[in-house]
Amino acid sequence: MKRNESRRLYRRAQEVIPGGVNSPVRAFRGVGGSPVFFASANGPHLFDVDGNRYIDYVASWGPMIQGHGFEPVVSAIRDQAAKSLGFGAPTQRETEMAEKIVDTVPGVEKVRLVNSGTEATMSAIRLARGFTSRDLVIKFDGCYHGHSDALLAKAGSGVLTLGLPNSPGVPESVARHTLTLPFNDAEAVRTAFSQYGDQVAAVIMEPVAGNMGCIPPLPGFLEAVRGITADDGALLIFDEVMTGFRIARGGAQALYGVSADLITLGKVIGGGLPVGAFGGRADVMDHIAPEGPVYQAGTLSGNPLATTAGLTLLNTLDDAFYARLDAQTEALTKGLKELADRNNVAVRINSVCGMFSMFFTSASRVASFEDVSRCDVARYNRFFHAMLDAGVYFAPSAFESAFVSGAHTETEIDATLAAAEHAFARLD
Repeated sequence: MKRNESRRLYRRAQEVIPGGVNSPVRAFRGVGGSPVFFASANGPHLFDVDGNRYIDYVASWGPMIQGHGFEPVVSAIRDQAAKSLGFGAPTQRETEMAEKIVDTVPGVEKVRLVNSGTEATMSAIRLARGFTSRDLVIKFDGCYHGHSDALLAKAGSGVLTLGLPNSPGVPESVARHTLTLPFNDAEAVRTAFSQYGDQVAAVIMEPVAGNMGCIPPLPGFLEAVRGITADDGALLIFDEVMTGFRIARGGAQALYGVSADLITLGKVIGGGLPVGAFGGRADVMDHIAPEGPVYQAGTLSGNPLATTAGLTLLNTLDDAFYARLDAQTEALTKGLKELADRNNVAVRINSVCGMFSMFFTSASRVASFEDVSRCDVARYNRFFHAMLDAGVYFAPSAFESAFVSGAHTETEIDATLAAAEHAFARLD
């Protein structure tokens, strides 16, 4: 495929945008080469500025769960835009969105809408500290919770891709209040609480890690963390910015039967537009201003475009939709694994309904950041470019999840597997 116009636009962008991109993972530094500039999308397909078509497994990093250009959402946005782009004042749609989340997500009694996942997790941490009057926060290696100062210790996503486990600009005085532990290691959590339990405000975690690749929780891990935090008076925060409304109607809490005290949401609840939310127990949420003393605000929070798009999308997601999405994800990942085995390529594939990751490793499992770190990134990069040249767009990083949408049919899955067969055969 020729991508001359993409390369020209990238050179132009580098003159006025740091690195030529507005989010680091877009720069292709993790896989080499230069990024693809896209012009349009429809259903499961992307179209770049050079006229090439791709089967899309990035899905705008998750929210396009019904595919691109989903007509009900597009129509709803168009109708709302004709009325107003925003008020900076209350609207009925904000309440309807909050009601939808409360009715659907287990354990959530009140919700505050914000503008991004980073803002949601930052606010949830502040709330947890204000509610408990404690300072220490526990997170897990490789899990990414946005780029706020307190949460950039051993983060995942673009931080892993760029090889920066910590970020300059984060004061030591802030970083020392964050303790990082191995994901899927309940004993490490018990040990940490035995030493610091009365100082821990919250444990924040992706219940299914998605920013070091898709890493599901091992059996009993979520339950153990839930019990430990409850026993020691700390709050449990599930960061479901990626998994919320994607892996199940009620997110990871519904899928695994474990309830957190607070959750953060994003991606899908905006229907493709920027949005975020945090919510949980009413007694905790009532500590947020103006009801309580913990301050949080946002001029554009709950704007009518995002809430309209999100509500329209969420109302199309029923149990039958998730059953189909799970089946399509299973068909694709099973096919990829069979092709890899046939070509003697050592691959481990992790998946949960609608999201998956391929790890080039002979290990029997990939369940932690340490496991991920031992995988063959160079081989993933070669596979990525082979697929890209064949018209299949995976994440430009070995440390990201792939996403299946409701718009992917057997036609796209068969075409993806055909491309993968050639890609595996070319790997040395």
